[in-house]
Amino acid sequence: MSLQLPYDWIAPDWPAPARVRAFCTTRSGGVSAAPLDSLNLGRLVGDAPEAVAANWTIVQAVMDADGSPVHTVRTRQVHGSQLLAADARTPEDLEADACTTTQPGVACITMAADCLPVLLTDRAGTRVAAAHAGWRGLAGGVLEEALKPFWPPAPVDQAPAAINNEGEVMAWIGPGIGPQAFEVGAEVREAFMAHDPAAAGCFSALGGGKYLADLAGLARQRLRAAGVAAIYGNDSSPAWCTFSQPSRFFSHRRDSAVLGRSGRMAAAIWLAH
Repeated sequence: MSLQLPYDWIAPDWPAPARVRAFCTTRSGGVSAAPLDSLNLGRLVGDAPEAVAANWTIVQAVMDADGSPVHTVRTRQVHGSQLLAADARTPEDLEADACTTTQPGVACITMAADCLPVLLTDRAGTRVAAAHAGWRGLAGGVLEEALKPFWPPAPVDQAPAAINNEGEVMAWIGPGIGPQAFEVGAEVREAFMAHDPAAAGCFSALGGGKYLADLAGLARQRLRAAGVAAIYGNDSSPAWCTFSQPSRFFSHRRDSAVLGRSGRMAAAIWLAH
């Protein structure tokens, strides 16, 4: 059974197992007033608490449409790399930028508004994960941390990617700020190049120590290096850029500069009962 998504919410186009459910919201379909209209899911961005609660009720109804209630795990994201292993007893608001579970009916949630939501599953449909991947999280290894539970333990002298895991895990990268809009300083480029000099290919010099960064490209590079060959979703094209589509996506960089705040979207993934 596939989810019936309302409005222009995004269903990942990937060959995930039938029991895997996943989607990413847009800014459409909620009750929040301007400038956070309409489906703002961020609780700490100055929106009316009752509006945010009503918006989450809308999202919850979509998740519960299979007929079994889904327990959502929403973490307090701090642009780090900590992974939370979740189950039906996991409370809200624990600090983590990635979440994983093997328990059916438990949804791993990641929030975003320029940072990338990255969803993961294995081909057997036994585990799912969601990661919040801005540049700090990516450079700090949040995707590698989210992938660790998918891999068998590696010998101490081998990296996980050195084991024959290729094809076992797939990733979907959601909307985020695009390479035409994400201006960063030299320290961002250096943080990625320190991990892999090939990251230089994801930066375009603007002069004055400034660069345009391809965040989705950096995510794909880190995923491939960690052993994930099956990568879907955001290909760095303009269609995925949150900054350049104000009617569809929230963008922290775009909106905060003008309005002082921005709403948040959510990506969710879980295993059906």
